[in-house]
Amino acid sequence: MLRVATSPAARRLCALALVGVLCVSRIDAITLAELLSDPKQTPKRFASHFEKFEYEFHAAVQPADVFLANRAGDCDDYAILADYVLKRKNFTTRLVRVSLVGRVAHDVCYVFQSKAYLDYNNRKFGSPLEGSGRRLRQIANEVADSFEANWTSASEYTYDYETDKKILALTVVKTDPPARDPDA
Repeated sequence: MLRVATSPAARRLCALALVGVLCVSRIDAITLAELLSDPKQTPKRFASHFEKFEYEFHAAVQPADVFLANRAGDCDDYAILADYVLKRKNFTTRLVRVSLVGRVAHDVCYVFQSKAYLDYNNRKFGSPLEGSGRRLRQIANEVADSFEANWTSASEYTYDYETDKKILALTVVKTDPPARDPDA
């Protein structure tokens, strides 16, 4: 039979332990305001905040504060937030969605100054940036290689948290000649 502590001292001790656990789990939590106000924000520093986030698929893009509070989301939640924060820190970025054969598409945030993209799948690694050329075809090749998959198309898009809309800008189809790529 399991005995539960019922003395006032035991209950206080349990309550203090619970508060301690809750405080520790929130110590490394980050808010959108903190990400935006960090004067030393870089792509690598941005990525370091997401090492302990969990993968959790969402059909729709989560609002930034929800993604950060839940510490769980998917590739477009991460890429869109990276784009939002880093653009406000004067980085030039582009959101890229790569359609992979036999898999769900994958979104990344390319950072021109770093000549690399931020990938939610790399959040737990020491090097969260994946080097790549800036063209959609180059990014798509790198993303597909990381999945050991083939790609069919890659699209650049924009996203607005206020309207909750993705707007397609450019698309590259793998089977088209590279000279016809819109970002060639």
